[in-house]
Parts: sequence; structure tokens; C-alpha cells
Amino acid sequence: MITKPQFDANAGTTTDNTGTDKYPWFALQVRSRHELCVADYLNGQGYEWFLPLYKSRKRWSDRIKEVESPLFPGYLFCRFNQHDRLPILKTPGVIQIVGFNRIPAVVQESEISALQTLMAAGVPNHPCPFLELGDKVRIESGPLRGLEGILMDFKGHHRLVLSVTLLQRSVAVEIDSALVTPVTTSHLSAEDKGNVRHRAVQLVV
Repeated sequence: MITKPQFDANAGTTTDNTGTDKYPWFALQVRSRHELCVADYLNGQGYEWFLPLYKSRKRWSDRIKEVESPLFPGYLFCRFNQHDRLPILKTPGVIQIVGFNRIPAVVQESEISALQTLMAAGVPNHPCPFLELGDKVRIESGPLRGLEGILMDFKGHHRLVLSVTLLQRSVAVEIDSALVTPVTTSHLSAEDKGNVRHRAVQLVV
């Protein structure tokens, strides 16, 4: 179930690092396996889009092949003017713009930036369940320096979990816990902390 996040229904434009105004990011729900087709169409129409992919191994009848798949199947991200969204809705393969009460919901710029940094770094990653519990940390060095997420322990390996709140989806990337420092600790009771301790990596600084 997608829960309603806080967002500005009247969001207009955002300003990037160069001081240029841009429309905010929105999430588009698209038909299954049509993510790339929709992205190609939007590109041809001059829209700025983002489709994060990850590499996975799939078994065919006679071999195992490495393929690229969407991190968030059925979704991609696009910048556009929400007051002129009809061309987006008419895009072949687009089901709807993710939002509430027919109002598109803005995806946080910081979440998109974090995912773009992850894609550019080429660090192995994979989808994982959306997570809210655990300690929030920041990477202090390496190609992912500056990213913030939830540090978890998965099968003995450390993972940094980046989330897209609107979609209630997350992506996990393998990381050395020695490269991160705590940012904030979620407000959990001692009992709740104990319940998630088997998943959250405990940091000593």
C-alpha cells in the first residue's frame, strides 16, 4: 500500500546547482515492461526523464545472461509542469502520474539525486523492501560520498538503503560500514530497537 507523504500540491519549479529553474520530478506508473519505450518517447518529446537500472543474472534454457532491469518495475521519473500534464498522460504506455486526489505528488529532489549518484558510480545494487527502521548514516568517502541512507546488515554484508518515499520502494547498495558515520537515529523505543537489531548494523564511533 502507498501511504500519503507530505508534499507541496502547488510546487512550481526547483533550482539546480547552476541556479537554473527546473520543474520538479514526478513518478510515472507505466505498463509492465514498457519502461524503456516510455523513456524513449519522453526523450523524443524533449522531457528530462530518469529510469534507474540494475544488473541481474537470468537463466535461459541454455545459459545464464546478465541483463539490465528497472530498479522500480512499472515506474520511471520525469520532470514536467504539473499544470500542463496532458501530454504526459497521453504518452503511450503511461498509466498515471503517481499522486493523490488527482494531484501529482512531487518526488523529493534529494532522493532522485541520490539515485543518480548511485547509477553514475556503477556500484553493484539491487531492489529491496522499503525500510523506515534503523539508523540513518552518511557516506564520508568514496564515489558515493555525501549520500545518506539506512545502514542494514544482509547475510553478513553491509548495505546502504536508499529510498523513494513516494513509491515506498528502496534500493540497496553494498558498502563498507567503516566509510559511514551516523546522521540521526530513529525515535524507537528500546523494545522496538531490539526487534530490529538483527537487521540494523550497530555503529561504534
